[in-house]
Amino acid sequence: MRNPNGYGCVYKLSGKRRKPFAARVTIDWTLKDGQQTATQKYKSLGTFATRAEALSALAAYHDDPHAIPGSITFAQLYDRWSDRKFTKISDSTVKSYKAAYNWCAVLYDLPFASLKTDHLQAVIDACTADWHTKKAIKTLFNQLFNYALENDLVSKNYTQFVDLGGSAPATTRRPFTRKEQKLLWQHLHDLDWIDTVLIMIYTGWRIGELLAMRTDDVDLTEWTMRGGSKTEAGKNRLVPIHSRIRPLIEQLYDPDREYLIPSPDGKRPLSYYTYRDVYFRRVMEQLGMPDHRPHDCRHTFASEADSAGMNKLCIKRIMGHASQDITDRVYTHKTIEELRREIEKIP
Repeated sequence: MRNPNGYGCVYKLSGKRRKPFAARVTIDWTLKDGQQTATQKYKSLGTFATRAEALSALAAYHDDPHAIPGSITFAQLYDRWSDRKFTKISDSTVKSYKAAYNWCAVLYDLPFASLKTDHLQAVIDACTADWHTKKAIKTLFNQLFNYALENDLVSKNYTQFVDLGGSAPATTRRPFTRKEQKLLWQHLHDLDWIDTVLIMIYTGWRIGELLAMRTDDVDLTEWTMRGGSKTEAGKNRLVPIHSRIRPLIEQLYDPDREYLIPSPDGKRPLSYYTYRDVYFRRVMEQLGMPDHRPHDCRHTFASEADSAGMNKLCIKRIMGHASQDITDRVYTHKTIEELRREIEKIP
C-alpha cells in the first residue's frame, strides 16, 4: 500500500551493504522562485538490514517523532546531539567536539546502544594525539551517553570506566614579567595584535571571553566591558577599562561591527584557534618569547593585581571567581567605582 504524501519512504541503497535499506521522513516543503511545485526536505532515520526494519522505524517515528530508535548508530546520535548542543556553545568548543568526533570513525556505524567500555577504550588507545585530545574524546563520549540516557536509549554511562592513561600534564603558569610587558608596550605600534595581549593583561579576560565580546558590550562612556563565561560567577561580569588600555579599546571599537574583534569577514567572532595559532603565536615569536600562551595574560592580571594590593573581593569579581558573598554579582554605581579604583592600582 502506498504511503500518504509527506509520510516518508523506505528505499534500497546501491551496492553491497550490511544494511541496504534506508528510511527517511519529510520534515518540510520549500517552494523556490519560479517553481510550480514544492520540493520536499527529508530527514534520515538511518539504515537497516531489512525492509521490514526500515518500515518499522518509519512507523515508530510517526508514533513519536522525538523518540530515538534503538538501532540508531553512533554517528546518527552524534548528529542529533550536536544539532541541539552546538547552538548553545562557543565556536571554539564546537571545534573541540568536532575534532574529538573525527577520532571516533571506528564507532560511526555501530548501534549506540551496543557500545561498551571496550569500544570506547579502543578509540582512546588508538589515539596518537596528546592527553588533552584524549580528554576531549572522553568528554564527547560522556556528553553522548548522557544524551542517550535522557532518551532511554541506554541504562549506563560507560565513559566513567575509560582510562586516559597517565595523568594530566602539569600546567605551567608563566605570567609576563615586567620586562616582557615593557617590550609589549614598546612594540605596540610595530606589531599587529599586541593590543589584544595588553587588553587581556589589564582586564583578566580569558581569550575566549574577549573574542566573544560584542561591540554593544563595550561602554566608552562609562569605560566598562561586560562579558564572561566558564562558570556561573564568571558570566555577565562587568570589568572597568584601565586607563592605560582605553586608547586600545577605542581603536578596536567600531559601532558598525557586531563583534569587538571579528573574523576577517567581519560577520563572526574570531575563532580561538585562529587567534592562538596564527596571531598570538606569531607575535610571541617575533618578540622572542615563544613559550607564552594566551592564558598567561590572565595569570599576569592576577599576579599584578595581587602585587598592587588590590582588594581580594574585587579581584574575584573582575576575574569571575566564585565568592561566598551572595551580593558579589550585583553591580551598583558604588561597586563599579570601587572596581575602577582598585583596577587602577595596576601600574
